[in-house]
Amino acid sequence: METEVLSIRVRRSLKNEAEKLGLNVRDVVESALEQAVSEARKKQLEDAVDRLLHLMENVSPETWVKEVREWRNLR
Repeated sequence: METEVLSIRVRRSLKNEAEKLGLNVRDVVESALEQAVSEARKKQLEDAVDRLLHLMENVSPETWVKEVREWRNLR
């Protein structure tokens, strides 16, 4: 696993409290970043689906089925 150095500034009191509680700051920051990335990807996917549904609102189910079958036959 390749790593990268990340430098951030946090309130000193927050850092001190985390140390007193025995928290592994690296693990906490990495977990929070993973969660933020996951949420951002989910939001991107939701937006793409919304755009696709908007573009397809005038497409009938019959037309959709016909197009899918044609594309399937091209393979």
